[in-house]
Amino acid sequence: MSSYVCRVCLKACMVLVGLCAVTQAAEQPGVVSSEFIYEQASFPSCHASTIVETKAGLVAAWFGGTREGAADVGIWLARHVGGKWTAPIEVATGVQTDGTRHPCWNPVLFQPKSGPLLLFYKVGPSPSTWWGMLRTSTDAGQTWSDARRLPDGILGPVKNKPIELADGTILSASSAEGLSPAPSWRVHFERSSDGGATWTKVEVPTTLESPGAIQPSILQHRNGSLQALGRSRGGKVFTTTSKDQGRTWSLLELTSLPNPNSGTDAVTLRDGRHLLIYNHTPKGRTPLNIAVSTDGRAWQPALTLETDPGEYSYPAIIQTADGLVHATYTWKRQRIKHVVIDPAKF
Repeated sequence: MSSYVCRVCLKACMVLVGLCAVTQAAEQPGVVSSEFIYEQASFPSCHASTIVETKAGLVAAWFGGTREGAADVGIWLARHVGGKWTAPIEVATGVQTDGTRHPCWNPVLFQPKSGPLLLFYKVGPSPSTWWGMLRTSTDAGQTWSDARRLPDGILGPVKNKPIELADGTILSASSAEGLSPAPSWRVHFERSSDGGATWTKVEVPTTLESPGAIQPSILQHRNGSLQALGRSRGGKVFTTTSKDQGRTWSLLELTSLPNPNSGTDAVTLRDGRHLLIYNHTPKGRTPLNIAVSTDGRAWQPALTLETDPGEYSYPAIIQTADGLVHATYTWKRQRIKHVVIDPAKF
């Protein structure tokens, strides 16, 4: 057999292996559908998606532009209408009153039980210097209010969705990536009892041994306690708990789950179980996994969404009124992927 034929056969085998891996992932119990939110867009790079359910259907957003951190990066949005996603539209930029433009970062969509749809995002030259912004929509994301800057010291939910407590309080999971006097990552929470008009910042205690941590998401336990999980520099997912509805929090701890310094998200299902979507690896941003837990401490594998080489990261996850779970995530920085999951299957 010629060397050329051997090379062709080897390449064909590699393609088949890749197709088999994709097919196996798609056929896992629980995966209802998998699609890209868009196939083509005017921007080459995207990241940090968010998804929410409104009375009119799903809405997703992300930041897109030349590359992360470039001045032309804005917030892009699509709505799920008639069984398909609308074309992406830009709904926020970092253009300032003096004409200068900064990149946008990490949008977060949140629909309170009453009031408009909220779109939080960040604007600034870098994560250590950015500030929080907010726009609102009274028609499920079709049109938006003027952007307003959040108060100094309040960033809004930094990557993952807030939760709404029984008394109507909005609790946002946030964090700061400071540079002075040394690079520091600190988790904090922001509470609002007036629909987001005003906010109170809640610090999380740390020690010299505490891991640098950012981008928490919040779980709600049946005993009334809250738990936050997220990204850390300690090589594992971090956790902290609150027994007073987010007014105070425990010291950060590291779980047994690996974290390659990449974003995660989590959601509490209506049946009381918890889902965590994350990269189950100490290095890199593949594979992308979902784990399930009954207590937020012991986690079991549920699904593996991506296994191929490349970046699959910064996921968002919600449960909709019909009981299905929706996840969005960065696919190789080129597109945003949307996966629908039936949690009753695992």
